[in-house]
Amino acid sequence: MSNSVTALAAGPAPALRFSVPLSATRRGARLARLLAAEQLRSWELPFDPSLLLVAELAANAVLHGRVPGRCFRLGLVVTSPATLRIEVTDTRGDRLPAHAPEGGGLLAESGHGLLLVPELADRWGVEEGPVPCKTVWAELDLGPAA
Repeated sequence: MSNSVTALAAGPAPALRFSVPLSATRRGARLARLLAAEQLRSWELPFDPSLLLVAELAANAVLHGRVPGRCFRLGLVVTSPATLRIEVTDTRGDRLPAHAPEGGGLLAESGHGLLLVPELADRWGVEEGPVPCKTVWAELDLGPAA
């Protein structure tokens, strides 16, 4: 497994990028959170709610986007103006996330991840492709202090 961290010119301020493939297992989802924490620490960015978003998106990729023998990819990008974009790409582009129904299913043991994502993120969405992949992303506005 290799990972990469690069600083790229993206307008007046550099963009910071981190990307790593991880096994589509519970261990891979846990490792996504740990690696994100270390990367955020190195960029001197706050953990909350970033790590919760990473944990939810990685868990969803492992649970709903898993294809045996294929990994998922965690990406973190900081752009200017100060925005953190969290991306999780899996190889199940045929299974797009669905919003849970309002007020229903609150006692279910799973399925709450995409209830949390819109509450925690400033923006989020899904990008389809390249086939057979999809990327679920969430963005956080970091403010002028970042």
